[in-house]
Amino acid sequence: MTEQGQGSASGMPETLTIAVVGDVHDQWDAQDERALRRMGVDLVLLVGDFGNEAVGIVRAIAAMSIPKAVILGNHDAWYTATDWGRSKRPYDPKVEDRVQQQLDLLGETHVGYSYLDFPALGLSVVGGRPFSWGGSQWKNEDFYASRYGVRSFQESTERIVAAAQAAAHNTILFIGHCGPLGLGSAPEDPCGKDWKPIGGDHGDPDLAAAIARTRALGKSVPLVAFGHMHHSLRHTKTQLRRPLHIDPAGTVYLNAACVPRIVSIEEDCLRNFSLVTLRQGKVFQASLVWLNQDCAIHSKQVFYQQNAPAIEEREESEAIA
Repeated sequence: MTEQGQGSASGMPETLTIAVVGDVHDQWDAQDERALRRMGVDLVLLVGDFGNEAVGIVRAIAAMSIPKAVILGNHDAWYTATDWGRSKRPYDPKVEDRVQQQLDLLGETHVGYSYLDFPALGLSVVGGRPFSWGGSQWKNEDFYASRYGVRSFQESTERIVAAAQAAAHNTILFIGHCGPLGLGSAPEDPCGKDWKPIGGDHGDPDLAAAIARTRALGKSVPLVAFGHMHHSLRHTKTQLRRPLHIDPAGTVYLNAACVPRIVSIEEDCLRNFSLVTLRQGKVFQASLVWLNQDCAIHSKQVFYQQNAPAIEEREESEAIA
């Protein structure tokens, strides 16, 4: 949460707490907003896959009054972007367009190929390519051409960079549904391919190029948040996906797709959020927290903390003030 009265020359508060909501997949309810408020977060980043064109869930998220930025994922155009999806579509596209309904509900908070300035926080959020399926093959040509006039990775990069250039602040947080190319090609890496054939970097090349060019503009990029590639792996149950990567420039790349994000255990219900603390414009800590039905911390895993190893804590009795 923001420390009142403490700020930097850039207008950014000394400390910010950011919640990143990974792939929702139909698991969102009123308790989520309550939990976010109890945690006192300054900003919520939601990285898509709310459901298979789940307009109702997007409507609930759009109504949430906490400062937020959103990007839609591949499941959010599940029945629209591909021939296979259109063949399974449970509604008449001549009567309704559920992709457009989601975009209309979210309005300016949807930052795919766009940006949103947060003057009180001294930063801007820039979105990568919306509805991304990941990988280095240009997919869904007709969808992107008709919706956005984009026909290649190069054109996609130009759209993202234009958004970063237009953003008011020099501190840029990027969000994508899939992360950028370049975070590793092992199946356990943040965007690694964990289905047959095993291995390969499934990150978005247009997002990677846009981040590099944004840095070249003199902007700071402390955090890139995304989902899509679930923490649980398809090829093994003996380990989980590596959720975090730090590049030589100090940018923290966080995969927040811990799915399912709501689980029942005994007589309790747990839900997860990724939390990122910024101090003086840099990531100080990144973690995954599970909250119980009373919004108390059930467990917390710290993925990164400045000058400290990753740790895991269980704080079942600690209520969030």
